[in-house]
Amino acid sequence: MRELIDEFLYYLVVERGLAENTLASYNSDLQQFLQYMEKAGIKNPEDVTRGLMVAYVVKMQQEGRSPATISQHLAALKSFYHFLLRERLVESDPTSNLESPRQTKKLPQVLTVAEVEKLLNQPRPDTPAGLRDKAMLELLYATGLRVSELVALNIDQVHLEGEFVRCLGKGAKERVVPMGQVASFHVRTYLEHGRGKLVKKATEPALFVNHHGRRLSRQGCWKILKGYVRAANLQKDITPHTLRHSFATHLLENGADLRSVQELLGHADIGTTQIYTHLTRKKIREVYDEAHPRA
Repeated sequence: MRELIDEFLYYLVVERGLAENTLASYNSDLQQFLQYMEKAGIKNPEDVTRGLMVAYVVKMQQEGRSPATISQHLAALKSFYHFLLRERLVESDPTSNLESPRQTKKLPQVLTVAEVEKLLNQPRPDTPAGLRDKAMLELLYATGLRVSELVALNIDQVHLEGEFVRCLGKGAKERVVPMGQVASFHVRTYLEHGRGKLVKKATEPALFVNHHGRRLSRQGCWKILKGYVRAANLQKDITPHTLRHSFATHLLENGADLRSVQELLGHADIGTTQIYTHLTRKKIREVYDEAHPRA
């Protein structure tokens, strides 16, 4: 079973080009199911029945796992068994017609324009780290990049004259995202006056580097942001993804069409982008209730 999981992960890398984070998630989910199989005394995937799959789902529910987490586990198992069927390593699929638990769509946390301004004004521009942080936050909000995409940026992917960045999103798909004048200005300032004092090697390709002169990590970016959230005294649970949500919501509130926002965010399915329309409808309702005399 462990060897089959390794073969499946290799297939995901070579033939489907899935990102490292996605592979790690699939591996974790499959390893947990493997442990469940071993406790049940089952060694081969062909011996797994639909009943065992249902029992596994019930077990996860009893452990208090969220519907989203359970659905993620089932997606990994379904994909794994589809692979085994295709390779003729099993004769039947125990995940067939197995439904994921219903999920209640949770609306993402979004900042107001005033809150974004307050947050983005926190970094001090008189230190190399301050210049980096200012450029980083401005770029996050200006582009709506995922934090993994932001920290993966190299200098040669940033085009200051054209005011756009080229990034690799999920599934190693490249997209071009405009960043506007303000973010371009602060990235240029950081490159000219800050980054050179942070890097240790001239050959370092990363755009954003830490105090060791190496590529900044996702955790490092999150920690930096949390510090500025506290400094701005914003009473919300804000992560780098909050700026991505705010980016999309503010675009739609100001008249951007859904397809364009989908392209900018790098969503494969427009259904993923549509969650932001719920937020803008809520905002429209609030404006209506406040402004209409008979609301």
